[in-house]
Amino acid sequence: MLSPLNEFAVITKNLEKRFGDFIAVNRINLAIKKGEIFGFLGPNGAGKSTVIRMLCGILRPSGGEGKVAGLDLLTQTETIKLYIGYMSQKFSLYDDLTVEENINFYAGIYRLSPEKIAERKEWTIRMAGLEKHRQQITSTLAGGWKQRLSLGCAILHEPPIVFLDEPTSGVDPLSRRDFWNLIQELANAGTTIFVTTHYMDEAEYCDRLAFIYRGELVAVGTPEELKTRLMLDQVIEIVTPKPTDAMEVIRSMEDVKEVALFGDALHVVIPENIREEKLREALISHGLSLERFERIVPSLEDVFVSLIEAKDRE
Repeated sequence: MLSPLNEFAVITKNLEKRFGDFIAVNRINLAIKKGEIFGFLGPNGAGKSTVIRMLCGILRPSGGEGKVAGLDLLTQTETIKLYIGYMSQKFSLYDDLTVEENINFYAGIYRLSPEKIAERKEWTIRMAGLEKHRQQITSTLAGGWKQRLSLGCAILHEPPIVFLDEPTSGVDPLSRRDFWNLIQELANAGTTIFVTTHYMDEAEYCDRLAFIYRGELVAVGTPEELKTRLMLDQVIEIVTPKPTDAMEVIRSMEDVKEVALFGDALHVVIPENIREEKLREALISHGLSLERFERIVPSLEDVFVSLIEAKDRE
């Protein structure tokens, strides 16, 4: 049986989706609290969108059970759609309609009353910063404005749970930051946010995160928990004038688990029991000068790569 639902917006037990012999989602267990910003991270093809489609009542699970807004994933899929909002990077605004016409169209889909349409239209236009553009054709809007208009249209009916599938893909950093401010405001007002993203800096804004890889959950926790409790290796940051040469040296060392370029620095993952001086000595012995060499708190990307490496070794 599933746990009590009074504090959870989404809960699943052994949720599974198969396509023939292929297991796209393998026995996923989630418990997402009301008002929580829950991040769902994983590489392309990991199963993120398949999970979202099941939780939205679009795709029927092959096994397991779950509830969204207290409604059963197997028997109440059509009702679930009334209690959720959904937006992805491909959310379908109609480019040949004006801002107001797009809002009116989606309000009609949600069957809002004329009074409610007027109220929510004004809210959406204010939220999106489109007060001076309400009669503008949507195709001429900047990307950030389109994004906020899409969010407003997706939540015109004020759903308690919102699913955002890669919502900031393809927009500039400033628009992404503004969009996350809106997400935080929604969560502060009690809306549950389930969001997938491939931007690791965005994942830091989430209350909790789940990493999915090849259809399986590999970790769940707060950003801080994932960076401290689950990252058992040490991460060394190295800055050198010859990063390519340094990577070749580092990759030849048997104790190194991972090396990657982060901006102008290298992040090297080595086991906790290995002396970091061994790494320094190897680089110096190959004639490489080191502008910086220090142990750092791992980033979420470091954690993610480390967990995937461990999963592949299994």
